[in-house]
Amino acid sequence: LRICEHLPELAKVSDRFSVIKTMSHHYNDHSGGAHFVQTGRPWHVPIGGGFNVTPNDWPAMGSIVKYFESQAAGVSDVPPYMVTPNFLGRLQDYKVQLRRPGETAGWLGRPYDPLTTRIDKRDAKDNPYFRSCTDAELVFQIEGLGKRADLSLQRVVARRSLLGQLDEARRLLDTSGSIEAYDEFRQQAMALVASPMTRDALDVRREPDALRDRYGRSLFGQSTLVARRLVEAGVRFVTVHYDAVDGYSWDSHRNSDDVKRHLLPSFDQALAALLVDLEERGMLEETLVVAMGEMGRTPKANQAWGRNHWSTLFPAVLAGAGVAGGCIHGETDRQAAYATTTPVRPQDLSATIFEALGVDPRARVRDHLGRPHPIAADGKVLHHLFG
Repeated sequence: LRICEHLPELAKVSDRFSVIKTMSHHYNDHSGGAHFVQTGRPWHVPIGGGFNVTPNDWPAMGSIVKYFESQAAGVSDVPPYMVTPNFLGRLQDYKVQLRRPGETAGWLGRPYDPLTTRIDKRDAKDNPYFRSCTDAELVFQIEGLGKRADLSLQRVVARRSLLGQLDEARRLLDTSGSIEAYDEFRQQAMALVASPMTRDALDVRREPDALRDRYGRSLFGQSTLVARRLVEAGVRFVTVHYDAVDGYSWDSHRNSDDVKRHLLPSFDQALAALLVDLEERGMLEETLVVAMGEMGRTPKANQAWGRNHWSTLFPAVLAGAGVAGGCIHGETDRQAAYATTTPVRPQDLSATIFEALGVDPRARVRDHLGRPHPIAADGKVLHHLFG
């Protein structure tokens, strides 16, 4: 396993992870690619035909996990699925408010959407993902659920009791099931606001300074640490985004030197720290870590010393949950342009993730018409990744 000089911390812990070198799909743009890798299904919107989530999107893997969790355990004080530090696209300066597809429940229904935190940036050109952030900037609030200072925990619980009494009367009059669906969504939100465990997990300031420094004080580093805290608190599925908030970042069409100077160091530091931290806490063997993008970049640089979209080939890093360390899956040509072995499709990766999480990849979920759909399509589990 050979790792470049710009990822020194990951090189030190390369015995803890394996690399899939041959991820591949046909959707060579951000929104379609983001949908494909987070759901295991191609987006229904054609390339260039849209940018934002739609109600007809395929459910995210996290939403599928949340669905099965709710079937087994009902409402929990800890949300089964969270996205941090922002929903994908929230901080991008664009002509419309972006929310890239792939992380929501789509046609499965809003109760299975992730609970999402929000962190703001200083100005239009700011990128907090790789710069050092102050504690005042790192207050992870739930999107749409900012807690009022004058609303005590006791008042929240009392209001929940009163709402329950009122809704019971309304439910007797409801014949469409709409109250039941809404009630599940609201119970989930109320449980979050009233749960000290979740609120504490989002407070990264509770961690020792030395550990926070290991992850890096960037937004990506501290979000990765928050993800560990959420998993430790019982959240089953956490997605951490490293977004292109300045309209550029990993979408490196110009000046690849920025990748070397800003992006690789923060990614290297945070991911390596996460793997070591999980191992030291005895959590790595029961926690699957997946690091990947929605596509790769062209093997050949363009005239602006950048690289364009290349979904034909890109890598994914897997660690924990029994994944063998120090291994490579797949081979490529010398230019890392094309796979020379069978490529790994997003549905293969989703089947593998479900298998590692204890969810049967052959399981089915039903849409609003009652039609069953296999959660991993025809994906094949990569059994050999597990030692």
